[in-house]
Order: sequence, then structure tokens, then C-alpha cells
Amino acid sequence: MLLLSLAPAAALADAQTLKPLKDELFAYPGILSAEKGDIYRVVDYREMRDINARDTVPERRVKPQYTSTGVRGVQQDLALTTDVGIIRHVAVGKTEGAAIIVLYLHGQGGSRKQGVDDFTFGGNFNRIKNLMADNGGLYLSPDFSDFGDKGAAQVAALIGHYAERSPGAKIFVACGSMGGALCWKLAGRADTGNRIDGLLLLGSLWDDSFFASPAFKRRVPVFFGQGSKDPVFPIENQEAFFRSILAKSKAYPTRFVRFETGTHGTPIRMTDWRETLNWMLSRK
Repeated sequence: MLLLSLAPAAALADAQTLKPLKDELFAYPGILSAEKGDIYRVVDYREMRDINARDTVPERRVKPQYTSTGVRGVQQDLALTTDVGIIRHVAVGKTEGAAIIVLYLHGQGGSRKQGVDDFTFGGNFNRIKNLMADNGGLYLSPDFSDFGDKGAAQVAALIGHYAERSPGAKIFVACGSMGGALCWKLAGRADTGNRIDGLLLLGSLWDDSFFASPAFKRRVPVFFGQGSKDPVFPIENQEAFFRSILAKSKAYPTRFVRFETGTHGTPIRMTDWRETLNWMLSRK
């Protein structure tokens, strides 16, 4: 029985890839320019096409073909009691013996519900839910008290809880907007900094403390998605931080996708989950 529960994790570890899922709908609509190895790409983003023509109600409800809502059958709204408080979170997929674990940490004013909304952000959250369910994985969208040390401790406790139940799983943390503060704190902690396998910063911020972190020393892959017209976190700052990572560590595994004319929420809507996670999974 134990061998059966571990089989999906072993299979994914060998394949190092997530199966295709609506790739033709979620692929980047056009690459305007790219640097060697796709470390930096400029994506052709257009609001009229990528929001208005994609949604039945712009920014509120995507067209049906972008979602598969049967995944709700493996979705649970849970509460985990820990030493740092009760952590309410939504779990999608396998809560034990998962092959891969992906967390999404919301930004200011958000909640655990944002990361599991099937219809907003162009159906992109529905896609990551289905990617995890279809590949023997687990997707987590938690609440947390703040974007400081307490919030980081809560997310770390959640990661620790599920990592113990899926010891073979690689763990990736995606952070939207202000949630990025937690991404960097998790990278710097002794526990999570030595446990996580990738960070995704989506319309988020930068933090020079990353260079002293366990995650940086382990060369944990980092993905940046940013809108060129982000009014909250200027793209120039995030691009400069991305370049500084490459300058400090030769061939560091990091990628940047610039959504031309995109704004603050564009990377959450447009980032290709499957491509990004497959790149991270391919890293040794």
C-alpha cells in the first residue's frame, strides 16, 4: 500500500514534467523579444485581447473553455492548528503522498479564497489547481496574519505540515504582489530556505536580503513576472533586482517575463504555470 502511495511522486521525479493542460489557451500570446536561454522575455500583452476577449465579464468571469471545475471534487477548506495559530487554507489535490506542492500567497487585501477562484484572473488559478490534481500534486492557498515574521512563521508551519506528509515532494511558492515579502522571508528562514525548490514572484517586490539566504546559497530557481506599467512595484526596480541576481551568481537559475503594457495583476493572469514549473522541476 505504501508503494502505491509513493508511485506518483516517483513517476514525476523521473519525468520532471507536468502533463499538458489547455496549453494552447494559456501559452504566452507572443514573444516580442528574448535573451538566450529565455532568461528574459518580453511578452506581447494586450488588454482588449487578453482580458476583454478572454472573459465573459471582464476581470470577473472567464469564458468556460478556460476552466475545468470538476477539480472542486478534490478541493477542501481546512484549518490547521499549529504553535503559531490556526491556519485556514484551501487544499486541492493529495494531502498525503503528493508528488509536488505549490502554494500561492495572496497580496494586500486578499485571502485564501483568491488563489482558488476558478473564474477570475483569466482562469489561471483554475489551471494550477487542475495541474496539481492531474499530476498527483497538492495546491495550497492559505490565509496568514500579516506579511511579516508572524505570517512567514504561519506559512512555514503549513509547509512543514504537508512536507512531512509528502516527503518526496518538491515545493514551490508563488507570491502575488505584497505576498512577495513572505517569499523572501521564507527564503531566508533556516527551515523553509532549505526546503523550498522554487519561488515565483508575480507582480511583486524585491529584497536584497535574498543574497544572504539559504535559498540563494542552494541556487533555488526564481521566476519574475511583471507588468511594464505596474503602478505599485515599478518594473525598473524588479528588473534591476533580477539583473543583480545574475551578477552575483553566474548562471543563477532565474527568469524574467515582462508583460508589455501589463499592469499590477497581469502576471497573475498571464504567467504560464506549466512552463514555469517544468523549468524549475528540470533543475538539479
